Amino acid sequence: MLNGKVAVVTGASRGAGKAIATRLMSEGVKLAIIGSSEQIHETATELKESGGEVLSLQADVANEQQVKEAFQQAIDQYGKIDILVNNAGIGFFKTAEETTVEEWDKVFNVNTKGVFLTTREVLPSMKENRSGTIITISSDVGRRAIANGSAYTATKYAVQGFINSVAQEVQEYGIRMGTVNPGAIDTYFAGSNQGETHKEDWLKVDDIAEAVCYMASAAKHMVVDEILLHPLSQEYPRA
Repeated sequence: MLNGKVAVVTGASRGAGKAIATRLMSEGVKLAIIGSSEQIHETATELKESGGEVLSLQADVANEQQVKEAFQQAIDQYGKIDILVNNAGIGFFKTAEETTVEEWDKVFNVNTKGVFLTTREVLPSMKENRSGTIITISSDVGRRAIANGSAYTATKYAVQGFINSVAQEVQEYGIRMGTVNPGAIDTYFAGSNQGETHKEDWLKVDDIAEAVCYMASAAKHMVVDEILLHPLSQEYPRA
């Protein structure tokens, strides 16, 4: 169902983004992967060794001009974009009192402004084709607040509101929008390392990739609005 589709995946240098790109490629998807560092080109080389078609683009998702240029290169290369996966994100965990204005601005620029810029950039092409799927990797804290993470949590509530609103604007064009909202993931998030002992029972990056693939593969007449998943070991208040 995904064979021959074109996907843009942000934050794809490593971790969940790389896993998502790898999973989509296994389904025959042509990729444009975006990362903020030169590591994105190394990731593209690895993916190409598996026989996939991959365009690597170094860009800051919070920079409007860089986003425009990256998406134009993807359109020039493939002629269309069928799937956008907004995966780029950062986080830190401090009390509100400890959080600086610079930290607040940085996390909002990447997590919220970045989703806005990339989504806005892909919409004209999807509208013209009257189809498309936009999947944003958010967080379970976009549905429940946590202590010592007010800035990060606020970005995820903002993202959820943004996606829900835009989904109503573009539904008539056959464009589907949804969020994957994971709990604790064994990845490089917040300056940690993947594979640390205490993360043994956490979600794996392949779990997130599988959720994205499921959402993207949904029948054309169906939209999966949200997938909420968490490790069995994670405790949190249930509705």
